[in-house]
Amino acid sequence: MGHHRDDEQNSAGKPKAGVTSPEVTRRGFLGGTATAGATALAGIASTAKEAMAQEMEAGGSETVDVSLVINGGPVERSLDARTTVLDLLREELDLTGTKVGCNHGQCGACTVLMNGTRINSCLTLAAMADGARITTIEGVTEGKGELHPMQAAFLEHDGFQCGYCTPGQIVSAIGCVKEGHADSEAEIREYMSGNLCRCGAYKGITEAILEARDATRSSDGGGA
Repeated sequence: MGHHRDDEQNSAGKPKAGVTSPEVTRRGFLGGTATAGATALAGIASTAKEAMAQEMEAGGSETVDVSLVINGGPVERSLDARTTVLDLLREELDLTGTKVGCNHGQCGACTVLMNGTRINSCLTLAAMADGARITTIEGVTEGKGELHPMQAAFLEHDGFQCGYCTPGQIVSAIGCVKEGHADSEAEIREYMSGNLCRCGAYKGITEAILEARDATRSSDGGGA
């Protein structure tokens, strides 16, 4: 008579009480991995925060002198070396048209022109821009009380909805044209892809750039 192996499993194929199954479930593995990863990241973030706090308490941060031309006017400041162009514009100069978005250079809300070329001001240290010409949305107008052709085109073609990304979109659109990347709708979409619109007003934005392209090329605005 044959013998059934029931020393590890019962008749239902399940481990008997007191016997640990060597099989690890996929859900359990993923759950454990996620927990371990989250714990590690929390530890890194905590360590970085503590290090920054200690540095600030010890007065270890350096100060740099910067001299720029912003929207046609000279600006001189003594700043913490970690100050970004975005911080300088909003916190020091009250030029709040430049928006804080992702703060990681991925949304384009903070776009300004530096020497006529688009940059993400959240990723650019003010010290790196020393001696440069910066143009923000406040500085693109053709004259007192006048709109830049790109601003007028955005209004005409409904190139915005909530309006939060609009300053960065308009500045980027001016830069896109000045850089020579607005010869077709496809090219405009490609070179404006760094500016995100959560409302999805891309059709109006593209139409506005096409409408204002020629006038923007011949304009003096935009820090070119």
